[in-house]
Amino acid sequence: MAALDIEYVELYAHDEAATVGYLAGSLGFRRVARAGRPGLETVLLRQGTVQVLVSTGPAAGRFLEEHGDGVADMALRCDDVAGTLASATAAGARELGDAVGGPAVTGFGGVRHTLFPDGPDAATRLPAGRAWTPLSAAAGPVERISVLDHVAVVLEAGTLQDHTEFYERGFGLGRYSGEYVAFGDQAMDSVVVRSASGGITFTLIEPDKKKQAGQIDAFLDKNNGPGVQHLAFLVDEIVPAVHELRGRGVDFLSTPAAYYGLLERRFPEMAGEIADLKGADVLADRDEWGYLLQLFTRSPYARGTLFYELVQRRGSRGFGSSNIRSLYEAIELDRVAAE
Repeated sequence: MAALDIEYVELYAHDEAATVGYLAGSLGFRRVARAGRPGLETVLLRQGTVQVLVSTGPAAGRFLEEHGDGVADMALRCDDVAGTLASATAAGARELGDAVGGPAVTGFGGVRHTLFPDGPDAATRLPAGRAWTPLSAAAGPVERISVLDHVAVVLEAGTLQDHTEFYERGFGLGRYSGEYVAFGDQAMDSVVVRSASGGITFTLIEPDKKKQAGQIDAFLDKNNGPGVQHLAFLVDEIVPAVHELRGRGVDFLSTPAAYYGLLERRFPEMAGEIADLKGADVLADRDEWGYLLQLFTRSPYARGTLFYELVQRRGSRGFGSSNIRSLYEAIELDRVAAE
């Protein structure tokens, strides 16, 4: 009785054309199908094994008013839907009565989890519960994204352990790693939970309230509480992917030039490719299994909350301290520069 994989991520958006345009025109997702129900219009987009639903309409109004554009549903595939529902509610989740396609329960903040059964067609099926109309498969750019690598979730201070236990007991996710990161007078704590299949990885983050307020606190303020901070997409080759997506309008965070001098001293074996990484602003980290390359976008949404990440793994399995610190520092520097 456990969650295995992510069926889809559903975004609630004020502007369908702008949101779908960014995901399709800039990030390279394909428009697959459209569905409507009272108060909500939904477009399904797909790239690799990643399915993203963009929903707009009056039924999304309350969420949008409270949180702005962002993830409203992180739908999960389970080995036993009824059993997972029972364990989730026993762990403290509340069952929701307006679910589409399967039972749904509360997760964190305004985000819910709709539960779907696993199956051999899980990666290609249209999510159940909606009357989908296929969209014409117009030729698009080369697909760079293959998998939803992980989801970063920002939580209120003092709730990290409770949420970790909630996902362990309620959904069968295992505690994979933890990291406390200090940056100047600011700090955050994090725990990574992951399904046994590896199909679900949540990085749960909370600010340290004993420290000065920073970008994690800013997210909580702008989002009016906990929510999905970013979706990390796995790519095969990050440098050409960044150049291509930047050319299609994706605005990535910039990396200080001094970072690459430090990087060459940290990883002298990468000296031959430092110039390429610097030209794309790509960050690098290493753990005992290999290397991780990554870069973060700026948020394309009005409140500046949800953003995206590109990840390339060269054997790396985890989330090292330098990795998490790079994310924190890059966003913090960008936030301060914008003030």
